[in-house]
Amino acid sequence: MTINIQISNQACGASVTGINLSKPLSENQVKAIRKAWLEHHVLAFPNQDLSDDDLERFTLYFGPFGDDPFIAPIKGRKNIIAVQRAADETASVFAEAWHTDWSFQAKPPAGTCLYGITIPPQGGDTLFVDQHKALQEMPADLRKRLAGLKAIHSARLAYHPDGAYGEKDQGRSMDIRPDASANEIYMHPVIRNHPETDELGIYGCAGYVIGIDGMEQDEAEKLLMELHAWQTQEKFQYKHKWQEKMLVMWDNRSVLHMATGGYDGHARYLHRTTIGER
Repeated sequence: MTINIQISNQACGASVTGINLSKPLSENQVKAIRKAWLEHHVLAFPNQDLSDDDLERFTLYFGPFGDDPFIAPIKGRKNIIAVQRAADETASVFAEAWHTDWSFQAKPPAGTCLYGITIPPQGGDTLFVDQHKALQEMPADLRKRLAGLKAIHSARLAYHPDGAYGEKDQGRSMDIRPDASANEIYMHPVIRNHPETDELGIYGCAGYVIGIDGMEQDEAEKLLMELHAWQTQEKFQYKHKWQEKMLVMWDNRSVLHMATGGYDGHARYLHRTTIGER
């Protein structure tokens, strides 16, 4: 079989067919997938009948497993978490805000793999936004003000016991484990080179970014909100529609993403791994 890559004709994203991910991949197949991943940032592999072993094997072709804090793994696995929502769940939709996975770590994951097991008949799309395009088209004045800045990343707003997914967050089917360690902070450049392609892009956004190093908080918040409004525009987005037995992998170094709702009364269940930096 020949690998076929069909681009989305949106800001980024592509569909990959002509490959069976339930079988071990050749070196050439892995190279072809990595090349497409780096070019298109989000790859969707439809019609893949994968076990958890298959998902883990695929993940390890692209790097070690990432460290997934604050969410318990599924039973019998150390590196797979369930992204789920029950049909009658009334808690807020998990991850319904722009972010790049676990940017609050010293070494955030390079990528994320998400496999659709139970997909609702409508809603539940995932949105992605290309941070290379956002930087390329950024007004010169805003880019000048961001040049050389380091953002302060933290999980405190989400995963601290007082955060959005903390002790007051009730009735959620996901096994989230808030912890005081969410107060830790790490700094990453706002504009940085992609470690594999060397392409410049914006890294992170308000939410996991709680400030800017050396800047007064009020000033930092205004700048972060201005950046957020720019970097998440629809013209930079790819809207992904899910199917059961579809695997999606994305490059956290190149895109932001967010979940969407619109499927009340229907269950949604996916398995997720993260790809650590090599």
